[in-house]
Amino acid sequence: MIDGESLRQRPVNDLADAVRNSPGIGLDDLGMGRRGISIRGMSSEHTLMLIDGQRINSSGSAIAHSDFELGWVPTEAIERVEVVRGPISSLYGSEALGGVVNIITRSATDRWRGSVSTQALINDHSLDGNQYKGGFYVSGPLLPGTLGFKAWGEYRHRDALRDEANTMLTALDDQRAKTGHLGLSWTPDERQRIDLSVDAGNEELDGVRGASGRAIYRSENEVQRRRYALTHAGNWSWGDSQLRLYRSTLDRKAWRSDGATGPNRFVDTVLDGRIGFIAGEAHKLTFGLETRRESLEDPSVNRSGKKALNHHALFAQDEILLGERWELVLGSRFDHHEDFGWETSPRAYLLFRPDDALTLKAGVGRGFKAPTLKQLSPEFESRAAMGGRGIIRGNPELEPETNRSFELGAAYELGRWSASATVFRNDVRNLIETVRQLTCSERGRVCLNYENVSRVRLQGLELTAAADLAALWRLEANYTWLDARDLSNDERLADRSRHRANLTLAWAPQDRLATRVRAEYVGSQYRSATLGERPGYTLVHWYVDYELKSGLSLHAGIENLSDKRLGNDDADLYGRADEGRRYFAGLSASF
Repeated sequence: MIDGESLRQRPVNDLADAVRNSPGIGLDDLGMGRRGISIRGMSSEHTLMLIDGQRINSSGSAIAHSDFELGWVPTEAIERVEVVRGPISSLYGSEALGGVVNIITRSATDRWRGSVSTQALINDHSLDGNQYKGGFYVSGPLLPGTLGFKAWGEYRHRDALRDEANTMLTALDDQRAKTGHLGLSWTPDERQRIDLSVDAGNEELDGVRGASGRAIYRSENEVQRRRYALTHAGNWSWGDSQLRLYRSTLDRKAWRSDGATGPNRFVDTVLDGRIGFIAGEAHKLTFGLETRRESLEDPSVNRSGKKALNHHALFAQDEILLGERWELVLGSRFDHHEDFGWETSPRAYLLFRPDDALTLKAGVGRGFKAPTLKQLSPEFESRAAMGGRGIIRGNPELEPETNRSFELGAAYELGRWSASATVFRNDVRNLIETVRQLTCSERGRVCLNYENVSRVRLQGLELTAAADLAALWRLEANYTWLDARDLSNDERLADRSRHRANLTLAWAPQDRLATRVRAEYVGSQYRSATLGERPGYTLVHWYVDYELKSGLSLHAGIENLSDKRLGNDDADLYGRADEGRRYFAGLSASF
């Protein structure tokens, strides 16, 4: 779990920055300076994003180099971020093949409270890339005990980071983003609560790029996000219930000086419900259902430019108390896909607490991910692959990707220190890849098809530790070892680090003053049989927080103290440029 308060004390541009120091988390390079969240070595396409347990559109399913789902919620509105590792299809269905990132937003309260903040991140080099943002959050009762209100908003701006080798080009796009939210909570009586919310976000990205053998071109992206949600929650004498209707939309307009692309429109509409109740002295049962309509508007998906699918699901879970110290969770979800019929996603998790400090756990589960609407469409065709030389076509014969997951772990917490260790293994089948065809229908081109080809094994170890070294000092650390192998050719999976580690040392010499040093290590990465490994690197950051007076705090720091330039110094090794050393300053006020 990542606490929202800690996120507001450091520069966080999007969700990738928020989770990057968590165990088992890596950031995929998606191209064009954009990133995806990878869990335990799985592709970022296998990570499901949620806001308060509600899924949001995955733009990467249809747009190359897309990370547009990372900017839905500003840090000012985040209560916490929960990362669930391993396939969670038993709860959420397709897309949760690698894991889930769930943003829990701050709730309305029975008294007025709020906060406002502003931040700046200034680069040490003359290549621009400076970042600025400001945000607010406010909530409270419109009618005490009956009607609550909350609102938030944020504006973010990042100047384009120019390419070191050719300052006419941009290594990171110029970015302008605005996000807003309005929500009402109605409590008609002590047993019921109804929540209504509306979210809106607009983002603009501008860049200048060049491709091998091609002229320099300018690109612009305009992204519009909307989310509408209505929820009823009940707490009855027999148990509890929840009914939700929500819809998320993502519209993207794109322009390139060498030819327009898009537009794209994603719409997810979901109706789900569940009931939970206690059965006897040992069982807590939950039953639910979900119906979801997924639609895509894209000129390349088929001749009409539109395609949609309906998903239906049932799920059940039983939390069983096996005595005072044992607990077993059994669950399964049954999804019906228009093209594949029924998919079953079972899950079992066993917990044992031999004493109050130690917890042992073991789990097994199965997940699946259906092919995207584009991948399944026999009429889909893209001519953007391989720098414009390749043609990718859809394949209606594809099968879902599947993952069988196993994990075994232990956690110990006693007084001023804690530690945990988890061993995991993912056996993934039918991974979908683009495969070069022997012949092509067009002279001088390369034809590629989507095919189920790969079998992958990802296994590893996650370690965490935290300790109060003295009254004023605290140390937190985590380490991940990952062995990722493609079993179809017996090679290591590319772009995965075997070793990752994060360490934070905090010191609070005064009640109003605190400082901390954070180090993150990313180990070397295998690239291919013909290319050498991508070297590992270490980044070190320093921050300080000072409370000027009650409710008013100053934040400052230096990121990337050793000025590692990575992709901007050697683009052949590192895909995404790091801005280098940068100076951070922020001011926050709460009431």
